[in-house]
Amino acid sequence: MKIFVETDRLILRELVPTDAAGMFALDSDPEVHQYLGGNPVKSIEQSQDDIEFIRKQYEKNGIGRWAVIEKSTNEFIGWGGLKLITEPIYNHVNYYDVGYRFIKKFWGKGYASETAKASIDYGFSQLGQPSLYAMADVNNQASIHVLEKSGFKRLAKFDYKGTPSYWFEISVVR
Repeated sequence: MKIFVETDRLILRELVPTDAAGMFALDSDPEVHQYLGGNPVKSIEQSQDDIEFIRKQYEKNGIGRWAVIEKSTNEFIGWGGLKLITEPIYNHVNYYDVGYRFIKKFWGKGYASETAKASIDYGFSQLGQPSLYAMADVNNQASIHVLEKSGFKRLAKFDYKGTPSYWFEISVVR
């Protein structure tokens, strides 16, 4: 399995089928899905399908969300990283989106910021992107804080599938 990035506390590696239990623990929690449409997964088979979908993104696009592993415990704590967005969102298409999602017991430990910063570094240094993007529900103050702390600028408020959301951008400083 390919490791994309390592930080002091985390390993960001490709998602593999054996991550299904961790993905199910993450995505079956209604609190985790509070700002994601409120539709948590109901079965481990859905998590297995999600992993297979992401693995196809690796093949097709060379990138997709990564498993986030806590180094000290070797535990799956969530996912993060970059995703190539090929459908139009807020008048953008074929761009790299920075995202993250963590199992609730790992909230508040700085892992989202660490993952976001590592993802940004990867997007600029490894993918050569001049800009990266992100979005967040306007009510998701924790995610907004992570994005802004990581250097993203809040550019606009827009409607994403019926949900008021903020659009963020970060660009390489030249």
